Amino acid sequence: MNEIVIFGEVLFDEFPDGNRVMGGAPFNVAWHLQGFGLAPVMISRVGRDEAGDAVLEAMREWGMTIAGIQRDPSHPTGRVQVVMQKDQPRFNIVPYQAYDYIDLDQAESLLAPLSPAILCHGTLAVRHNVSRRALGQLHRNHRVPAFLDINLRSPWWEWGIVREWAGRARWLKLNADELQILSHDTAPEHASVAEKARRLRRNLAVEWLWVTLGREGAMVTGSDDFLAQESPPPVTNLVDTVGAGDAFSAVALWGLLHDWPPGLTLQRAVEFAARMCEIQGATTTDRELYRRQVAGWEKGADGWK
Repeated sequence: MNEIVIFGEVLFDEFPDGNRVMGGAPFNVAWHLQGFGLAPVMISRVGRDEAGDAVLEAMREWGMTIAGIQRDPSHPTGRVQVVMQKDQPRFNIVPYQAYDYIDLDQAESLLAPLSPAILCHGTLAVRHNVSRRALGQLHRNHRVPAFLDINLRSPWWEWGIVREWAGRARWLKLNADELQILSHDTAPEHASVAEKARRLRRNLAVEWLWVTLGREGAMVTGSDDFLAQESPPPVTNLVDTVGAGDAFSAVALWGLLHDWPPGLTLQRAVEFAARMCEIQGATTTDRELYRRQVAGWEKGADGWK
């Protein structure tokens, strides 16, 4: 088996009008991978509450396994309170949520019979020492190559902890702002984004480092200072950019699992992220969208490095 195991938060964004949207970066990535036809294993924790029930029901309906979703009798399902200030959203990521207390023994019981190909996680899920210790032990016990999706959300990150986890990863994905933060001691302030990416990759000794650049697309750098940059295709009906980075990560993981050349992976990840910008929210139940993506990927990759 070549499962992709995804460790981290599942939560609800709660808006002032009472609307509630299920998400969390790791959960969004797992959702997309399921849509593409894989069977990712999501390790997370939800409360014994209505929100936790809703998570399990949504996963069942989408065809995802719920074997890795733990139920917490003491802590609630994750919440993010979205507050509008001068027409701009501000996010209060509520502390002491169920995903902060992922139980190592339950996670080990799940992974024991599996042979994961990739372990994917972000940085928010390691803000609390319980989940952080569990993830660290999974790393040590299983030695699975790790894909780290940087997601810096103040005040829930610490420089030393993020650098530690980045140093354990084989592949790293982050955005331009996060690159600026993490490369402050590896590249001059005036250095280009490309140079900062190259220096950070060498400093952390990761195989591939992906940088999303918003409207400018994304870039990837690897060994021998290989660098490729891809502009996004036209977005004919921009709805929102929520979750575009998660869409990118899902395709990057698919490409790693299927040994795509990095340039091809970059192109396809940027293209899918652009398509998600034409849809409201970070995920979709439009199976046809995923079917079209996978059908397009079945074409040859001649000429890519």
